[in-house]
Amino acid sequence: MSSRDVVEYEVNGPVATIWINRPEVKNCVSPRVLDLLGEFGRKAEDDASVRAVVFRGRGNTFCAGADLGQLVGPALHTTVDSLALAQKSARTYNHFFNMRKPTIAAVEGHAVAGGFELMISCDFALAATTAKIGDFHIRRALFGGAGPIYRLPRYIGLRKSKELMLTGKLLSGTEAKEWGLVNDVSEPDQFDALIEKFCEPLIDKSPFCMWMTKEAINRGLDADTESLITLETMTCNVVHQSADAKEGVTAFLEKRTPTWVGN
Repeated sequence: MSSRDVVEYEVNGPVATIWINRPEVKNCVSPRVLDLLGEFGRKAEDDASVRAVVFRGRGNTFCAGADLGQLVGPALHTTVDSLALAQKSARTYNHFFNMRKPTIAAVEGHAVAGGFELMISCDFALAATTAKIGDFHIRRALFGGAGPIYRLPRYIGLRKSKELMLTGKLLSGTEAKEWGLVNDVSEPDQFDALIEKFCEPLIDKSPFCMWMTKEAINRGLDADTESLITLETMTCNVVHQSADAKEGVTAFLEKRTPTWVGN
């Protein structure tokens, strides 16, 4: 495990876990936390042995958003600083969304405001039934600058997005699954097992094909059909010429488990 006090980086086999470690303030994001999330995200992406990246929070809570005293307070009423803060948060979380490897938000306790933005910027989300999930910004007369308007409607549609963002309501983990915000839920005492089980079918696939498929899916709502047909064709061409594609087909024909090389 690598530790920088407020964020910890742990690797267990092919799964890297990035822990926010400020449980005394419900893992609120300070400037240092934001920097280290980005640093450890890049570290996980560059580690060829890592096949999936999980984001969690210590103390049985995910993240209660920005530290209002350290992050937001000094930037309020200062347009340039406020814009810089929003852009840094958005760029950091967007990297997780576009990372070459699958990312999973594992939510216990609160995932609100900036924590909610981190959750929806991951490819997948898992939640304990007792979690409390929602945008929440409007309760403090603030506006989220790291994803809600362009990620949330793609997950749950416009009406449900407005319901979350305009009311500030919180959903339980169970309700979040019903809304389509999380992939699966479990009781808190079974949460570790849920994470392990969910990661299993992700970590045995070709890392190159995983990257290319994720890239294509992420662009799937951003263009017209004809453009996306072209993207699909080009992605097929790139993937099918890879060493992993050759290994996948050969292993199938030889009735053995493939050995991926990642290109």
